[in-house]
Amino acid sequence: MAKRTSLLSSVAAAAVLLAAAAGGALSADLGETAQASTNGTLAATAGCGKAPTLSSGTRTISSGGQNRSYILRIPDGYDRNHPYRLIFGFHWLNGSANNVASAGYYGLLPLSNNSTIFVAPQGIDNGWANTNGRDLTLFDDISRQIENDLCVDTSQRFALGWSYGGAMSYAVACARPNVVRAVTVISGANLSGCNGGTQPVAYFGIHGIYDSVLNISMGRSLRDTFVRNNGCTAQSPREPSRGSLTHITTTYSGCRDGYPVQWAAFDGDHTPSPVDGSSSPNDSRTWTSGEIWRFFSQFASTTPPTTAPPTSVPPTTPPVTTAPPTTPPVTTPPPGEPGACTATYRTVNTWPGGFQAEVTVANNGATTLNGWTVRLTLASGQAISSLWNGVNTGTSGSVSVRNADYNGTVGANGSTTFGFTATGNGATAPSGVSCTSP
Repeated sequence: MAKRTSLLSSVAAAAVLLAAAAGGALSADLGETAQASTNGTLAATAGCGKAPTLSSGTRTISSGGQNRSYILRIPDGYDRNHPYRLIFGFHWLNGSANNVASAGYYGLLPLSNNSTIFVAPQGIDNGWANTNGRDLTLFDDISRQIENDLCVDTSQRFALGWSYGGAMSYAVACARPNVVRAVTVISGANLSGCNGGTQPVAYFGIHGIYDSVLNISMGRSLRDTFVRNNGCTAQSPREPSRGSLTHITTTYSGCRDGYPVQWAAFDGDHTPSPVDGSSSPNDSRTWTSGEIWRFFSQFASTTPPTTAPPTSVPPTTPPVTTAPPTTPPVTTPPPGEPGACTATYRTVNTWPGGFQAEVTVANNGATTLNGWTVRLTLASGQAISSLWNGVNTGTSGSVSVRNADYNGTVGANGSTTFGFTATGNGATAPSGVSCTSP
């Protein structure tokens, strides 16, 4: 990000820790919209279908009895009948809304392809002390102003930030779990408070292993709040060694369906733009923006799920949700054959350079299957990058996938599924899809 020269001093860090405070509740109209977005069908904001009065640029707003400001970025070719993703980008200490906007909202703007409304709020004294919940109130007021004027997808609200901005994003996740779908906290700590902090929110934490301003233990603590809230299996994720100049991203297992927790530790200090293979941060070369965009983009425009926790690891390279499947299902052998184990392949999502697929393993016979193995041949240029609900041998060409420990038994007329993400063109379905048991 542009000109991030002001890091938290130890004195400032102590001061903001003392200043962290609880926030007020959402007002009735925004609260009702949030409730609709989590407990019912997708709610259309009041701005949908209206000719907008807001435009891109710096906006002023009265919030908590003070004049506050934010920078708004509306997609080119804005369609008032199309619900858009909404992303808040919070600046760092002694940074500004202009810094965030000029650096492309942590590098997400160029990746968004005009699919997203971006907001960069301005903190008081260039920080986010959130005294008496004033910055949460600002978040609420900006959200309300935008959603009353623009068309927002109420199941696609996100927040992110670095350092003090990460602390504010964490505060939003704690206090507004029914409003934000996911947050990303880069090199953050509990500096802006955590009012509530007991409900699930999809969470991505990024932190340097030798952060000299906000120790990585602070970032781990924030992460673990949502490991618990999201029902994930507790673990100590691998982190890179000093001098490796790499990063390691871990997706937690066992999380409640639709509420993943992801953790990326990198060999570096207090920076939002680490670069693998280099000790010099660089906004244009950092891996963080791509991983954050993939994390946010995995969530479909639907209500957050309420199903039981999954029993396997979600994909570590989340897909960008796009068009419906472009390839027809491939089934072999023909369904209905007595005692047959069948495998049906379908493409779930595609995006430039990659795709997500799902295979349904069905038992069409009258007896229970005890173990199964699916074999398929990926098209040229395709390679599996992550797979869940199964154990694969091979990642390209001829690949076999056997059942995981928990889904090998398939009752008569029952089925189970496994999925994977892959690089390459997803328009071509694999050939030779077959299933055997055991």
